[in-house]
Amino acid sequence: MKDERAMTENNFLWDKAPEQVPYPTALAEMEAQARGIRAGTHPERVWLLEHPPTYTAGTSAKDSDLFNPRGYPTYPAGRGGQWTYHGPGQRVAYAMLDLTRPRAMVPPRDLRAYVHALEEWIIRTLARFGVTGERRAERIGVWVVDPATGREEKIAAIGVRVSRWVSWHGIAINVDPDLSDFGGIVPCGISEYGVTSLAKLGRRVRMEDVDAALAETWESCLGPIRGTQA
Repeated sequence: MKDERAMTENNFLWDKAPEQVPYPTALAEMEAQARGIRAGTHPERVWLLEHPPTYTAGTSAKDSDLFNPRGYPTYPAGRGGQWTYHGPGQRVAYAMLDLTRPRAMVPPRDLRAYVHALEEWIIRTLARFGVTGERRAERIGVWVVDPATGREEKIAAIGVRVSRWVSWHGIAINVDPDLSDFGGIVPCGISEYGVTSLAKLGRRVRMEDVDAALAETWESCLGPIRGTQA
């Protein structure tokens, strides 16, 4: 599988997988990239992709929160959090970054600020499509209130792992996935609220438009991308 990638002049790789990436393949590649960043042999990287239908378990996942009636593959993710669904129509963005360096909203070695910046990245991206994303102090991820129903629902998930101050894993925005697949788990251990997508909110946007918005909002949240992106 060949990625569309562009190495920028500040040793930063922004790339997009043209095909769905199996979760174990992505996990191995992220881990290798993180090791290389620590060793100084690999650039920092943002990797945009989609997975085939998959359930992944964070370090706090409970067996009782997995139902999986369609028998999708399940994998331990090694990140924080609980159960998450990934599948077609969901834009996953994995960020492999050296957090010892200051970047936009994030001081060196500040994990809380890093998670806040990832949330802000999602919120500013959603705003490009007229969707108001919000934080909730007691719940991870980004949430919206559906104007048609008044219900609060989750539109994006965040899960990170930091190894010796190099981050991996990242975010997942529901563009137009099959939302019924979220019924195979208790998403992030939260059963009181539903899950939504840009499509469910009436925003029929292309994945390419979401990718462009992610690139445009990255700099204000997490630092510059110099050069030409793929």
